[in-house]
Formats: sequence, C-alpha cells, structure tokens
Amino acid sequence: MGARILHKPSRQCNCLKSATACCPDNEAITFEVTHPFHPLRGTRWILRNQRQNWGEQRAMYFDAQGRLRGMLLSWTSLGGTDLFAQASAGRSWWRPEDLLHLAALIGDLKRRTRP
Repeated sequence: MGARILHKPSRQCNCLKSATACCPDNEAITFEVTHPFHPLRGTRWILRNQRQNWGEQRAMYFDAQGRLRGMLLSWTSLGGTDLFAQASAGRSWWRPEDLLHLAALIGDLKRRTRP
C-alpha cells in the first residue's frame, strides 16, 4: 500500500489543559484508517477526540490542511474487531443478512421492470 503517513495538525490548539484528560498532553493517540475501500486506507492520524455524530461514533482529527474531519470509528483501528470479519477470517467480505437484503432489492427491481 505504500508508506504510512502520520498527519499532524497544522495549527496548535489554544485550549486550556483539561483536568479530566485521559493521557498527558505530550502523548498523542493515533489511529489508522482500516476500511478496505476507503481512499485513505493505511494512513495514520492523530485523534483529536471521539464523539457521537449523526447517530454513530466518529474519530475526529485534523487533516493535512488543518481542517477538523470526522470518520466512522468502525472504519479505523479504534473501532475494535468486527466479529463477522474475525469469524470469516477474510474468506468473505459480505455478511449473510446483507446478501439476503441485496437479493430482496434485486427481486423488487426485477418485479418493477417486468411489463
């Protein structure tokens, strides 16, 4: 995949030091994009924070231009091991329930296109 790049924010945070921070200011938490089809797969980023946005957990980070970005936590190394992916051990990319749903959608489309 090529070299792994660790992107650091281009601006400094002028925030007050948090009394409830989980790690010292000099200890950054990093994560890697692990989603198999994401264009940033394999890149590493410094975690700014983790939050619930639009109903899902997201990893927030500053991109190379210093803009705050968010990515689904499940698409990163912070998301933990997906139980299906662990059980399939790379033998299948698709879950049975997703394939059944796809088959139902295709069936609906076929019924709609018949005269």
